[in-house]
Amino acid sequence: MIITQSLIGGSVIGIAVSLLLLLNGKVLGVSGILGGLFNLPFSKNYWRLFFVIGLLISPFIYNVFYPIPSVEITSNNLMIVMGGLLVGFGSRLGSGCTSGHGVCGVARLSVRSLIATTTFILFGVLTVYVMQKVLI
Repeated sequence: MIITQSLIGGSVIGIAVSLLLLLNGKVLGVSGILGGLFNLPFSKNYWRLFFVIGLLISPFIYNVFYPIPSVEITSNNLMIVMGGLLVGFGSRLGSGCTSGHGVCGVARLSVRSLIATTTFILFGVLTVYVMQKVLI
């Protein structure tokens, strides 16, 4: 079941990325879409609003068909907000987020995206190592 869901999810992401690029000439990078949501004139950004609405409601639609077990968040709110701000800052500093670089940029053979994605993976592995071997 998990493999099927992953295959379907990956396929839907690939189709969405391809359609947005082919039909609108836009790269599907979430931080860029969110960052440009309030740029004027809004008439050129309405698609961004629909994209964000889709991001927000799709988990609820998914839950109707595949109930998700309840999750308990044990971190304090300040840590969650700080983490979100750091991710946002890093996305701006790196000219995009993991979805923009990893999914869209690598597929377009962008050198900047290849370097960024390699950096994401290396630091992800390093973080897991430090968390498991050094801090715990």
